[in-house]
Amino acid sequence: MIITLIGFRGSGKSSVGPLLAERLKLEFVDTDQQIEKITQKSISDIFAEQGEACFRKVEAETLQAIYRKENQVVATGGGAVLNIQTQLLIQQNGPVIWLQADAETTLKRIHKDQAAGAARPALTDLDFQQEVVTLLEQREPIYQDLSNIQIDTVDATPEQIVELIQPLIELSDWGNS
Repeated sequence: MIITLIGFRGSGKSSVGPLLAERLKLEFVDTDQQIEKITQKSISDIFAEQGEACFRKVEAETLQAIYRKENQVVATGGGAVLNIQTQLLIQQNGPVIWLQADAETTLKRIHKDQAAGAARPALTDLDFQQEVVTLLEQREPIYQDLSNIQIDTVDATPEQIVELIQPLIELSDWGNS
């Protein structure tokens, strides 16, 4: 079984993913970490040096390689859903869980995690707060369309989120594959 976590930056994918993987006895894979490992560059450096289109291509190739292996929880980058090829890969590989958070919560989480916030590239010419609001509004319909399960993460700890997800996976056909 492969479980894919999608959602905007700061929605909890990197916090929930390892806990969920441990609980379900699966491996955890973070696509952004894999990209950095493969390219030997930070996500911000790839964006700055080669642009978003190149990054999305590398992201799709990395995700394709990740999905060749079973028994994983995969945390995608927040913008992975923007690439049609990546959307198809995500949909074809088991349950897709959208970790939802509103703009206010997302901004608080990103500011709280200074190291992660600094590693994330600016994606527009807007100020950071407006960028989050705008991109979240643009991506939410895509997250909705791709996901089988939606979990509101605003008032929940990563542990509580795992408690919500586990029975949904185990009681479904996915838990038996």
